Amino acid sequence: MMLRRPRFAVALAAYNGMLWIDDQLSSILEQRSVDVVVFISVDISSDETYEHVLSLASKNSRICVLPQIERFGGAAKNFYRLIRDIDISGFDYLALADQDDIWLENKLIRAHQVLIERQAEVYSGNVMAFWEDGRQRLLDKAQPMRAYDYLFEAAGPGCSYVMGRAFAQRLQAFMEENWSAVNEVALHDWLIYAYGRSSEAQWYIDPWPSVLYRQHGGNVVGANVGVRSALSRIRRIKGGWYRDESRKIIRCLGLEDTPGIAHIILKKERLSAIRLLVEVNKTRRKLTDRIALALFILLGLYR
Repeated sequence: MMLRRPRFAVALAAYNGMLWIDDQLSSILEQRSVDVVVFISVDISSDETYEHVLSLASKNSRICVLPQIERFGGAAKNFYRLIRDIDISGFDYLALADQDDIWLENKLIRAHQVLIERQAEVYSGNVMAFWEDGRQRLLDKAQPMRAYDYLFEAAGPGCSYVMGRAFAQRLQAFMEENWSAVNEVALHDWLIYAYGRSSEAQWYIDPWPSVLYRQHGGNVVGANVGVRSALSRIRRIKGGWYRDESRKIIRCLGLEDTPGIAHIILKKERLSAIRLLVEVNKTRRKLTDRIALALFILLGLYR
């Protein structure tokens, strides 16, 4: 008897994507040993992305384009809309996709196999950043999880995320109930990871890179490589953006009264910084990131 192939709904958020969206769609539709339907939401753009994907959808039943409803102004709100509006009931998994990457042909089947083997609900993994000049760099996000890493970072780029149906439906319900607070959070991949970990979902971060993660001037987050990127991160931390995003996530998840690090992050007095310094080993997954955070706290720059 032939076993049914796993079915994936892929949520693809697009904006001014004409340069690379065809390559991305091809790499998704050519996934090995799985059935795939791609759901595309195009933010209001200045190019022909929306008309182009509508034309593709008219010729391919595995592409579904959601109606344009408003200007989102960023990838996160576009992904929130996709996650909320896709009917996942006929699929085994929900995966997220950017418009400009290239998926390795066994990305989805590997996620399916790993989730079963690990008895996990959500999968993410490393990615291989690449530039047009031929450079490549592994973005390693697969360090062991820390007790509260989800309040400080995502599991990795959202384009590596694959969610089992039950988890995805719980996420949909959570987002529907907290829609206003959800849309305040700037990074969808961070919020999804925080929701998963705080709700005790089994999450596995795979060291194998499943995505060629394109780097260009239009990336919302990108690979965070180089001096310019480091300076940008430092400015965000000094300006309070980073801690404010943690606070938004804590409030969105209803963790305000939870003892421990969540409560410490919400407070602004100097004593809370000292308490956080004591707990810094429970924060970010990568040792160098924990050391950097400790330095920012000591210098009074984690605001």
